[in-house]
Amino acid sequence: MLPSEEIDTPRGPARIDTDPPVGPTVAPGRAAGVATARAPVALLVLGHGAGGSVDAPDLLAVRDAAVTAGLTVVRVTQPYRVAGRRAPAPAGHLDEAWTAVLAVLRERHTDVPTLLVGGRSSGARVACRTAGAVGAAGVLALAFPLHPPGKPERSRAAELATGLPTLVVNGDRDPFGVPGSGPGVRVVTRPGETHDLRRDPAGTGAVVRDWLRSHGWTAD
Repeated sequence: MLPSEEIDTPRGPARIDTDPPVGPTVAPGRAAGVATARAPVALLVLGHGAGGSVDAPDLLAVRDAAVTAGLTVVRVTQPYRVAGRRAPAPAGHLDEAWTAVLAVLRERHTDVPTLLVGGRSSGARVACRTAGAVGAAGVLALAFPLHPPGKPERSRAAELATGLPTLVVNGDRDPFGVPGSGPGVRVVTRPGETHDLRRDPAGTGAVVRDWLRSHGWTAD
C-alpha cells in the first residue's frame, strides 16, 4: 500500500489509500514468489459507510481480492470523516467531494483503461449516483441500503439504475433491506450476514472477484 494522501475538494480535504496490483512475479534481485507491483488492468475506487471507515472488513476483503486480480484499488475517505465527524454530510456534498477526487484519480491513472466505482452502504449510494458523471464502466455496491430500517416505502432502488453493470452484495439479515435484480444489476445475497458484512469477508471478496472476472476486468 502506498502512503495515505489528502486531496483537496470543494468540501474540504479527502483522503485516499492506494493499493497497486500485486502478483507472484519475479523481479531482478528478488526471490520467486515474492509479490511485486504490476501494471493494473483497471482502477477500482471505493467509498466507506456513513459513520465507518475505509478499513471496514468487507472493503479490505474486496481490496485484497482486487489487487491480486490485477487492479489498482483506491479507498476514499470523505472530507467529513477526515475532519473527525461521524454524522454524514448531505448527499450533494458527498457527491461533490467524490467527483472531485475521481477527477484527480483519472488524471493520475490515464494509462489504466477501465474505471470502476463502488463502496459500502452510503459509499455505494454515492458511487451509483455519480457513476455516469465520472465515466465509470461498472459499479460495486456492498450492503446497499435499500431503505431506512423499518421503512420499506422509502426505497432507494432507483439509485441502482445506472445503466452500467452493477454488482450488489447484501446480507440476508440486513435491516436496510435487499435490492432486487434488474437490467444490468446482479444481486448476491450472503446468508447469515447483516449490514456490516463481517461474518465472511473473504467470501464477499471472492464474489466480487468472480464478477470482475466475468466482465474481463481482471488480469487472469
